[in-house]
Amino acid sequence: MDVRKTSAMALFIALSAVGAMIKIPSPIGSIALDSFPALLAAVILGPVPGAIVAGLGHIISAFIGGMLLGPFHFLIMAEMAVLVWMFGVLFVQGKKLAAYFLFFIGNSFILGLPFVFLVSPGFYMLTVPGLTAASAINIALAALLLPRLEPILRKSLLKVDR
Repeated sequence: MDVRKTSAMALFIALSAVGAMIKIPSPIGSIALDSFPALLAAVILGPVPGAIVAGLGHIISAFIGGMLLGPFHFLIMAEMAVLVWMFGVLFVQGKKLAAYFLFFIGNSFILGLPFVFLVSPGFYMLTVPGLTAASAINIALAALLLPRLEPILRKSLLKVDR
């Protein structure tokens, strides 16, 4: 991996930290808007760097929020990395609508399923509305801004025309 790509990843991780400070109130605390930079990274830098940004961005967000779920945040970190990787793969293949749909359904409903067994079904039910709202906002930002930002950032960050 070259210096430009590494620096761009650091930039997107920092943007995730900024997004982590924008919270949606939830009965179990708050849910951050830290996913959009990872989605952007997955499109511009590729699915694997996007996954790294998603995972590290989540951990930074969790630390900013006080690590309310303790070590479960490392499970969420891995889940977010896989989800953003899948988003990036679909998006790069030109299946943009499928990528948006996968991220929305995955982040809103699927990634929280382990907590049905690890914590309780009630906990899962309390997280779904906040996760759905955050997913909708992140996807709306992505759908609105990705087509505009991708060519600009690809050219300026990576010096690549595509």
